[in-house]
Amino acid sequence: MEQVLSIVVRNQPGVLMRVAGMFSRRGFNIDSLAVGITENPEFSRMTVAMEADEPTIEQVCKQLAKLVEVEAVKVLPPKASAKRSMALIKVQTNTKRLEILKVADVFRAHAIDVGEKSLTFLITGDLSKLQAFAKVMEPYGILELVQTGIVALERGQEHLSVQSSRYQWPLGSNKKNVL
Repeated sequence: MEQVLSIVVRNQPGVLMRVAGMFSRRGFNIDSLAVGITENPEFSRMTVAMEADEPTIEQVCKQLAKLVEVEAVKVLPPKASAKRSMALIKVQTNTKRLEILKVADVFRAHAIDVGEKSLTFLITGDLSKLQAFAKVMEPYGILELVQTGIVALERGQEHLSVQSSRYQWPLGSNKKNVL
């Protein structure tokens, strides 16, 4: 079953490598990974999606908690989480530009670049919506496609927020670095 982990980490160089390395060393496969700075620039949030059963996800959480840069880990409840991905899709237009734009409108995809012989669309939503849009665009000729990993938050009042580190860090280590 798909599990989505929300992981708050210190925003410093090498953290992404250490977290990804833990998954690799233990033989866990990451299906999707997205990282970004949180409301507190000292910390970043990683959203990791993976196929795992309950014992495996418990083991992953225990292993993550051992990493000194990891401040908090939460398994997001599948039915009580808002999840989204984003894709950019460049489509060949030729003579069917209006037809393509109408189809894109049905999916609420936005044209973000209009070229002489191509259109580039931005689409957000769950994975099935992105895949459905790509499938509908295939007959027109997809020139390029790139997709982000899932970002997710738990619905309602529950939240995962870290205001300060659980460790004392040496002075000068609070520099605002990007992962």
